[in-house]
Amino acid sequence: MHRILSLTGALALTACATTAPPPVAAGPCNHDALARFTGQKASAETGAALLAASGARTLRWGGPGMAMTMDFRPDRLTVSYDEAMTITSARCG
Repeated sequence: MHRILSLTGALALTACATTAPPPVAAGPCNHDALARFTGQKASAETGAALLAASGARTLRWGGPGMAMTMDFRPDRLTVSYDEAMTITSARCG
């Protein structure tokens, strides 16, 4: 039993250690240039371009059926995508 718990704890720590922090950019989010990303494929490169276009500090991806908090953060960009990894919306908050 102890061995199973040790293995489970090691796997949990490994998962945490391999999770990269979210990209960080300059400051408050500006949604004016985000409409052009709707319909593009969600990827790390597209995420970097979204951050650059919006000036947001953090990027939050929202996949199909994914639960997200409803708190508003003016420095955050929230990007939603569908099952095909196609961006359906990009909005500040």
